[in-house]
Amino acid sequence: MVLQVTNSPFNEEQVELLNRLLPGLNDAQRVWLSGYLTAMLGTAAVEAAPIATAAASQTVTVSTAASAIPTTSEPSSEVQVVAPVSKEVTVLYGSQTGNAKGLAQQLSRRLEGEGFQVATVSMGDLKPNQLKKIERLLLLVSTHGEGEPPDAAISFYEFLHSKRAPRLDGLEFSVLALGDTSYEFFCQTGKDFDQRLEELGGKRIAERADCDVDFDEAATEWMNQVLAALNAGLGAGSDTTVHANMSQVTGDQASGNSSAYSRTNPFKAEILENLNLNGRGSERETRHIELSLEGSGLQYQPGDCLAIYPENHPQLVQDILEAMGWSGEEFVTINKNGEQKPLRDALLTHYEITVLTKPLLIQVAALTGNAQLQELVQPGHEAELKSYLNGRDLLDLIQDFSLLGYAAQEITSILRKIPPRQYSISSSPTAYPDEVHITVRTVSYESYGRARYGVCSTQLAQRAEVGDYLPVYIQQNDHFRLPDNPDTPIIMIGPGTGVAPFRAFLGEREETGATGKSWLFYGDQHFTTDFLYQIEWQRWLKDGVLTRMEVAFSRDTAEKVYVQHRMLEHSREVYEWLEEGAVIYVCGDEKRMAHGVHATLLQIIEREGGLNAEQAVEYLARLQQGKRYLRDIY
Repeated sequence: MVLQVTNSPFNEEQVELLNRLLPGLNDAQRVWLSGYLTAMLGTAAVEAAPIATAAASQTVTVSTAASAIPTTSEPSSEVQVVAPVSKEVTVLYGSQTGNAKGLAQQLSRRLEGEGFQVATVSMGDLKPNQLKKIERLLLLVSTHGEGEPPDAAISFYEFLHSKRAPRLDGLEFSVLALGDTSYEFFCQTGKDFDQRLEELGGKRIAERADCDVDFDEAATEWMNQVLAALNAGLGAGSDTTVHANMSQVTGDQASGNSSAYSRTNPFKAEILENLNLNGRGSERETRHIELSLEGSGLQYQPGDCLAIYPENHPQLVQDILEAMGWSGEEFVTINKNGEQKPLRDALLTHYEITVLTKPLLIQVAALTGNAQLQELVQPGHEAELKSYLNGRDLLDLIQDFSLLGYAAQEITSILRKIPPRQYSISSSPTAYPDEVHITVRTVSYESYGRARYGVCSTQLAQRAEVGDYLPVYIQQNDHFRLPDNPDTPIIMIGPGTGVAPFRAFLGEREETGATGKSWLFYGDQHFTTDFLYQIEWQRWLKDGVLTRMEVAFSRDTAEKVYVQHRMLEHSREVYEWLEEGAVIYVCGDEKRMAHGVHATLLQIIEREGGLNAEQAVEYLARLQQGKRYLRDIY
């Protein structure tokens, strides 16, 4: 309805302002404004703005005095004011690689677009006493390692599962869990949070969603369900729900990057350089890859990762085609939009064929009716299933369970999309504008009588040449950043390719003139053949950019020596640096190196700080909570 000056008590300027304001208000805003005006004027009754359900409003009692407003009733009266229910929502995320954070930001934008007041918080920043104040909680979390929470989520996870956790009887919640079905404890952290919130009295707004590495559709569906449930609870009209269902998670929104290129729309980056960093005679091959980002608009910071969509090994694709009797020229539909590709191309670039997962075996068992396979995926056979999945690929599955005779579409329709491979960026964007460098160790080995290859590492080592193009995007890693204060000391622990981000750190510190002390612990197999970026470290030591460096080459001595041994040798100085406020960084293999370094840090803190084991654990936990113990592990 449009107000006219002739039919209202407002002047022309006021009418113009109201006609600009009112059409843009949603139902909840009109209800709130109505209640506010009623309370201000103290009138006895107000016609509330139309709303779809009574659940969208609540009654608030406002006392008024007779002396303040003339009335024919008793000297004091109570005015019933219709005011809206709070539309506050907390979006809480726990992220290791940035995916959960990106999705949390996307969800927050959608909620704000529906008129909700949103607080978007990392689990690492949430204070325990804030939890009881939250009425609606949308929790997004990844699972790291063997069913473990991300580093930034550890403290909150432990608090919620402790006896100190409060009752949450008034809480409404929903959980989005991110994971990888190739791991045994798929989405375990999200499952744990979902169960614990229910145990503490919370009520689900929508059921938990468990997402695999290709999470776009599942995450979008969960967001749609959450928005529909929230709007229904507040009495929103059907138009709002339709709007929510039409919204999609895009790569730009999920990554938080302003570039047009993203996870769902990767940039074709030209290879500028591809060098083997290992010397002649080394048992290892480590590639230094330089790529051009010119014209992409992609930006990164030291600590971020570069993600690459790889291609499967052509020989494995050919072996699968021959084993199944397919020509490779057949067209298969690769997504819900009906897009088609020739089978050979689809197996090369679109489908995951080097990793087997439990969901895949369940689907193959249902498709084939194979009794042995059906038994393998049944409860009670977890150990046998884990053993079979380890190190086998699609060709093994075809040969072991005789999948011959099935059409290409029947098999490809149950394969998951090939996930991108992420590598810590080893260049400073200030030192190398419009470029990005990565450091990749080639993986190849024999298993079950066949040669096996790391998908992306082997592609980069054997088939990617200067002038070729790779589909890439930037994966932000806000939990692995240089200190804001350039005077802060840093300790960097990165054996092998784990040293990559520290090349970026020191390159950035050199360019920006940071004055804080720096200490690098580096290790590999042999000094003469495996000392990655040796010349650069030596130059930075000479110029003072790098203050100290300790090296450990495990195969050059009778007894193997690792970075943990070097840390213990200098335990007093390590502890002194920590007491001075140093930030400690760890990058590399999780299963062996990261656990060893963690245990060594506890040993150093206990020994040098005169603490018992429990106090040392608390000391290291405080460092982690204070963002002074940061890990980029894989």
